[in-house]
Amino acid sequence: MTPQPTPQPTPQPRPPVPPFSREDAIAKVRAAEDGWNSRDPARVALAYTEDSWWRNRTTFLQGREAIVAFLTQKWERELDYRLIKEMWAHGDDRIAVRFAYESRDVDGVWWRSYGNENWQFDENGLMRWRHASINDLRIEEADRLYHWDAPGPRPADHPGLSDLGL
Repeated sequence: MTPQPTPQPTPQPRPPVPPFSREDAIAKVRAAEDGWNSRDPARVALAYTEDSWWRNRTTFLQGREAIVAFLTQKWERELDYRLIKEMWAHGDDRIAVRFAYESRDVDGVWWRSYGNENWQFDENGLMRWRHASINDLRIEEADRLYHWDAPGPRPADHPGLSDLGL
């Protein structure tokens, strides 16, 4: 008897799912922001397909295990991380995002990192592709703009990127 392949579980939908309305895209972006602000690599990785492809700056990776390893290392270097994302544009299964985050390095130097992401989703609302371009600006601690208890989501009354003039 020939062994049969083990059936793979069907991914659970992660609403909202494509096709995205403007409101869906905004909700998807906020959910991603909240996930990343948890600084929990395993939790964040669940928003991506098992074989998701990433380009983050000049790093290329594939799959949830690689995402978890990447984020674990990221948050070991980028301390007191706080992120704000904003939907820039969307299509049926794609969302363009602009973002900025603040963090400090192990030497206590503060940074604000600005970037853009292009996302593509599968039919279950899991991210299949993530392309991120990011630039870093050294800032003084007194110039920080993101002030909320972290890790955790940005409070609903905390200004977003446009409100902050970023």
